[in-house]
Amino acid sequence: PLYKRSLKAFPDSKSNPLQTEEKMQTKQLGNSEFNITPIGFGAWAIGGSGWAYGWGSQDDAESIAAIHRAIDLGINWIDTAAVYGLGHSEEVVARALKGMSNPPYVFTKCSQVWNDRREVSTILKADSLRRELEASLRRLQTDVIDLYQIHAPNADIEEGWATLAEFQKEGKVRYIGVSNFNVEQMRRIQKTAPITSLQPPYSLLDRNIEREILPFCQQETIGVIGYSPMASGLLTGKMTRERLQNLPDDDWRRHNPKFQEPNLSRGLELAELLRQIGARHGRSPGEVAIAWTLRHPTITGAIVGFRNAKQVEEIIGAAEFRLSENEIGEIETFFKKRLQQVGV
Repeated sequence: PLYKRSLKAFPDSKSNPLQTEEKMQTKQLGNSEFNITPIGFGAWAIGGSGWAYGWGSQDDAESIAAIHRAIDLGINWIDTAAVYGLGHSEEVVARALKGMSNPPYVFTKCSQVWNDRREVSTILKADSLRRELEASLRRLQTDVIDLYQIHAPNADIEEGWATLAEFQKEGKVRYIGVSNFNVEQMRRIQKTAPITSLQPPYSLLDRNIEREILPFCQQETIGVIGYSPMASGLLTGKMTRERLQNLPDDDWRRHNPKFQEPNLSRGLELAELLRQIGARHGRSPGEVAIAWTLRHPTITGAIVGFRNAKQVEEIIGAAEFRLSENEIGEIETFFKKRLQQVGV
């Protein structure tokens, strides 16, 4: 195997300027023994193109450099999935971690499978999940996965969850979690085994989990690692109408409602407010957007996608940046006036 890991918390890095008692504090992930940093490395985009939810072509060398830089700066977990790039993201993660004595935690996901035509479907049958697990272990070049998550639910969630619980008993995965589940679905599977974590979308433009899901997770001690805290790039401050028009044809965002009117204008308007708030502190709009998600006490960490080392350096400050109550109020006032009807 590429690496083996104990359940000890990720050690402090003496060379990491952010790893101090005040900065890059970790939080326990649900019922696990993992203490994770506020930001995790999201490996969706580094899967590259050639499938329905790709982000255009991607240079593997830049992806590996981004992972190395993130680890250098203290990030101690990577979130990937079998379906990202139809296996390619997991392979790139393995290449990046090869030879590391203290690799970050690696979280991956199952249930999204593809056929010879590269068409993706959701399957939660036990035999399919078993094949997925073995394939992920092989691609990641390891004998155990730190957190194995159901990527998306369907009618077979009980069978799927029981299968993941079996993987955990076998020692092939350390902890098990879910992604994109609602409260009713989580209640159903809890009868079989505890849920370590939930991975939902969470950003200023997607706040649906605040009503029921976050209170439930807090009550049940389920860790929450939110994805797309910058709304898939819309809140980075770098997205413009011109850039959107120039995205590769195989970038899934070209056809997503979030990036079409009237949602696009509302999102860009919000990004401008985040730019103004960030400027007071020497922070980017993206850092402000991430800090806003991390302000919620039930959020354990935020998954942030990186495609090169420079992006890591530009965003890493969000891990220790704290918005004031007045600034949170400023964002909320703007949101209530302009964005309540975003519908994305």
